[in-house]
Amino acid sequence: METYIPRKFTSPNKSFFLFGARGTGKSTFLRNNYPNGLWVDLLLPNEFRTYSAKPERIIELINGNPDKKTIIIDEIQKVPDLLSAIHSIIEEKRDLQFILTGSSARKLRKEGLNLLAGRLLYKTFHPFLFNEIKDKYEENDILKIGLLPIVFSSTTPKETLEAYVSLYIKEEVQQESLVRNIGNFTRFLEAISFSHGSLLNISNVARECEIERKVVENYVKILEDILLADRLQVFSKRAKRAIVKHPKFYFFDTGVFYTLRPKGPLDNPEEIDGAALEGLIFQQLKTWNAYSNNPYQIFFWRSQGGAEVDFILYGEKNIYAIEVKNTNRIRPADLRSLKEFAKDYPQSRQIFLYRGENQLRRNNILCMPVKKFLDKLIPNVDIELD
Repeated sequence: METYIPRKFTSPNKSFFLFGARGTGKSTFLRNNYPNGLWVDLLLPNEFRTYSAKPERIIELINGNPDKKTIIIDEIQKVPDLLSAIHSIIEEKRDLQFILTGSSARKLRKEGLNLLAGRLLYKTFHPFLFNEIKDKYEENDILKIGLLPIVFSSTTPKETLEAYVSLYIKEEVQQESLVRNIGNFTRFLEAISFSHGSLLNISNVARECEIERKVVENYVKILEDILLADRLQVFSKRAKRAIVKHPKFYFFDTGVFYTLRPKGPLDNPEEIDGAALEGLIFQQLKTWNAYSNNPYQIFFWRSQGGAEVDFILYGEKNIYAIEVKNTNRIRPADLRSLKEFAKDYPQSRQIFLYRGENQLRRNNILCMPVKKFLDKLIPNVDIELD
């Protein structure tokens, strides 16, 4: 039996949605933290058929188990009509907590997610935080196989990742009829992997995979809806110079990126590792942020002149500018963009993350080893720079 690894996510005391990509460990977390909950698992064919045919049967189930005060419905997007029945139960003001998990908000938005707005909190679940498994993984392994729990526990992580990507194409995309041509979508996934950690230019991706631009735009939205990818917007608050308008693109897990990214004799391994490292930092910042009570807004910054800072954390009290480099030494050119950002935002605090071992301060920029920075990302604990 596999040992359960405790997660840093804190459950609310009231009802909530818990969204996260497949394999992030939502169900495992809930089964360990709510062992006496009343479960409905919509991935099970018989339960899916039962509640698809008659969603109001959830009321009968709850009435038949009056001692159960927490009701967990796994993969709620499979039967969106259940939301109406749940709404009617909540309207009766019963002393119940609903936890509704999902790996896609696409169908729910179409069929009633707003019905429960304000009544259920919206929370997200993610691959492991480094702080959760720091004693069990080496950094190089993380870059190549990522931090998905199902991969972490696998004895054959590479094969598990390949199966995971195929699973999403088959179950979340094909079976849900999100795309008409699965071949086009597969080519799109390969083409957009080159955009991981870079500015997203939809027209360029469309030309690369020979698909219409509007179709590619829809495909990107599908990746976001099934929680496989994010678009990171540019920081433009009180901008003092011209900045770019295109967002940056990231897959939600560096292992998924590494699996999708084609590799050949003309590919530079250091370039791929650099994109993977940047994606890892984004994933960790996003997870830390999602699990904290006072989250930052996360952006990137890039001027029309080409100066770019990978991540900007904008909060009520602090602005952090974070640059990530796949290098074990620090060159003056590596700090140039942070210096440019500091000219426009002198109140910001600059951090340079690299693969070296020593923490240094140069030109008022804190240079930190990646591992040390990741170790500091604990929910509800602000980044300490001293």
